[in-house]
Parts: sequence; structure tokens; C-alpha cells
Amino acid sequence: MATQGKPLSSSDVREATLSDLQLAFSRDQLTSRQLVEFYLREIDRLNPILKGVLELNPDALAQADGADQERRRAGRPLPKLHGIPILVKDNIATKDKMNTTAGSYALLGSVVPRDAGVVSKLRKAGAIILGKATLSEWSNYRGHNIPSGWSARGGQGKNPYTMGDPSGSSSGSAISVAANLVTVSLGTETDGSILCPSDSNSVVGIKPTVGLTSRDGVVPITPRQDTVGPICRTVSDAAYVLEAIAGEDIRDKATIEASKYVPKGGYAQFLRIDGLRGKRVGIVRFFYEFGNNTFRQKTLEQHLEILRQQGAVLVDNLVIDNINEFFTSSSEDIAMSIEFKPSLNSYLKNLVASPVRTLADVIAFNEEHAELERLDEYNQDFMVEAQKTSGMGKIGNEALSNMTRLSENGFEKLMKVNNLDAVAIPGAVFSRVLAIGGYPGIVVPAGYDKDEPFGICFGGLRGSEPKLIEIAYSFEQATKVRRPPPRLHELKA
Repeated sequence: MATQGKPLSSSDVREATLSDLQLAFSRDQLTSRQLVEFYLREIDRLNPILKGVLELNPDALAQADGADQERRRAGRPLPKLHGIPILVKDNIATKDKMNTTAGSYALLGSVVPRDAGVVSKLRKAGAIILGKATLSEWSNYRGHNIPSGWSARGGQGKNPYTMGDPSGSSSGSAISVAANLVTVSLGTETDGSILCPSDSNSVVGIKPTVGLTSRDGVVPITPRQDTVGPICRTVSDAAYVLEAIAGEDIRDKATIEASKYVPKGGYAQFLRIDGLRGKRVGIVRFFYEFGNNTFRQKTLEQHLEILRQQGAVLVDNLVIDNINEFFTSSSEDIAMSIEFKPSLNSYLKNLVASPVRTLADVIAFNEEHAELERLDEYNQDFMVEAQKTSGMGKIGNEALSNMTRLSENGFEKLMKVNNLDAVAIPGAVFSRVLAIGGYPGIVVPAGYDKDEPFGICFGGLRGSEPKLIEIAYSFEQATKVRRPPPRLHELKA
């Protein structure tokens, strides 16, 4: 039986890791109810300004009470997420009293058939679904001129460090974790939607190999690139969340093939201080052009030296032969536009109840509720263009072939020819390369240019999450860059 301890203060709870919280639970210094109550107070205080949380679960406190009772009865160690509050992005279905709307009024009141696959796994691990995080509406696939972090239902999310652009589309998930409105969160990524807000909000984001985590019950853009991953304050927390949600789901065929990548014993075993030792890390200088003597360039060069000091072999001055084509090719845009309509139509068709059943219905809803959805200000041209498509055809198949060629002759060739374990790239600028090939990446905080955070991304080939976690954790522990937003106590709604 744990010894009765002094209750944790609010300052102790802020920035606490999953391990910290579980230790406090075991010492009777904290209960899940107290933890949920703390986050509800912080959300009440800060969310009117930051707008990272869209909706709260009215049953969260009851779930916390249940977790506390289970903990008292348990005669065995409980999962790392047991009794821990978690926010999930509002495009991830929860079969409870909350909505799943992708931030749009078009889906308000819709009824999902079941929890998303990843939510089922979270509940099985004993996590408390605290609420839904805001996002860029429709995961940034409504129109080209909509600001990152804005949705009709959620308003404009704000970066807690700069009070500016939070980056998207998993913006609310990153805002909330960065500002200590929740312990850990889930985001989704099609191209940059986990990596970019993690970079901008000084948190850790893992964009898993496509298929490593189930997309069942997730409002889609394209199953060819969509993936679900954790956004947390530390690499260790992200690894624990990934461990809980990774694996096969019979409702998502991609997970059956990708389940071969899930290591026996989970991902926490790769949280090794010496994880950089002997790792071959590629440096592509194309991405390090910040001008001479900028603070960001100096900081990143220092980090590369730390990688060396921790035992990594840096393979420097590498070139991806077709990198310019990656950023000028329209193939991803073409394929995404074609794939969006059937993917979304299938999701909408399977809802138990919904105001909209097709992409055409969504477009019509936005037109009929133009003021609510601010259609005059923010367009829906991505949706309109997708509605015009009618299957892959020659153009679509050429786009798919071109992306396969780009990946095989570009990133895969670089990794294999140089026998690399990972590449280290500043920020999230590598997201398109990783997205097109379905490759994983981890962003870790790397510094602050005045108040503006920036990160470093470690990317690898499909299924390389164990190596990436080793590298990212070892780097994080050697640098310990992250600091909480400095002026949250001054904020007033």
C-alpha cells in the first residue's frame, strides 16, 4: 500500500509527465478526480483566450471516480494511461455525449456508430476522455484561405507562446498540451498536421507510419496518407500513448499490414538515454539555409554537435536528388482531391444520424449557413474541386505513380544508400516528404527565437518508430529545451 503523501500543488501538476502522475497516484498524493478538476479549472481560465478545447466530456469526472475506485481495488500495476485525462482532436469519433464534427456546424448533432479505433484502445488502457480539441476545420481541407487553427465551432486557436498562429490542423491538441490544459492528446496528420503544430507550440508530436494506428472512426481526407498520433510534452509520454493506440484493427485494413511494425513489448522499451549511440543520422543541408549567423542556425548547429557527443554518426551534406520536385509537384494535391470525396462520403454514410450524408451536402450546408461558417470570408474551394472529381482515372493514377517514384528515388534511396537510421531536419518542413511516402516522424522542441518556439524533426522509413524514439528521447534528455509558455498567468479573457 502506498504511503500517504502530501497532496500535489497546482505547480506540481503543471508540466507533470505520465510517470510523475502515476507516482503521485501510487503515493496517494493525487487522484484522477483531482487531476480532472485541475484541468477543468485551467481550461475555464485559459481556453476563452487560447481556444484549444472545443468541447468537454460531461462524464469526465464520473470516469475519474471510476478510475480512482479501480486503482484502490487493483492488486497489480495498471497501464500508464490509467486514470489520465486525454483530449482527442474533434475529427476522432467518441461514442458518448460529445459531438464529432471536424470543427464544422455541418456535423453538429451527427451520431457516430462507435468509438474510433484509437479511442477504444485508449479506454481499454484506462484513459479518461476529457474532451475534444479544436482543429483547423475539416483538418484544413475546406478551402485554401482558412487560417490554421480556425474552425466555425471553435473559433481561432492561439499559440500560447506567441498569441499568434498555432499552425494546423491538430492545433488544439498542441495548444492544450503546451499550455497545460491536459496531460496528453491525440492529433491526426495527412501532411504536417501533427508535425507542424508540435514544432510551433514547443511540444513533442509523433506522426506514425500510415497504418500503424487505426483510422476507423476518423473524419478522413485520404486513407493513403491519414494517420493518428500523440501530441505530448515529452518523448516518453508520446511513446506511452503510441504504445496504447498502435496495432491491428479489423475495421482498418491498413493496420493489418502495418501491425508487423509494432514491436513486441511496446515502445517504452526504446526510451533509452544512450539511444543515439551508433545511430547514423543524415543531415540534408538543403533544409538548413537560414542565412548567416541567425540564432536558429547557430542553435541547430549546436544541436548537431550534441547528437555527435551522444554517440551518433552524422552523415553530413547529403542531397536528396529530387527534392525540388517534391515541393513543385502537384501530384499530392491531385491525388488528395480525388480521394477526399469517396473517403468522406463513406464516413458520412456510416453515421447513425447526420445532417449531411455526402460531400455535396456539406458544400450545400456551408452555402446555406454562410454566415455561421463565414463562407464569404473563408472559402471552400478544396471541397468544391473535390466534388468535381469522379475516380482516379488516368490523371489520378499518374499522380500516384509519380509519388511512388518520388519516394523511392528520393527519401528511400537516401536512407538506403547511406545506411541511415534517420534524418534530422529543422522544424516541420520535411512533412511533405514523410506524408507522400507514409513515413514516420517525431518533432522535439529545439529552441526559442525570442518567444517563438521551433523544433527538430527526426524522420525515417516505414516502421522505424523504435529507432526514432531512441534518437528523439536521447536528444531530448541531452538538451531538455522545452519550457512552458512564460506569460500564461497574465492572460485574462
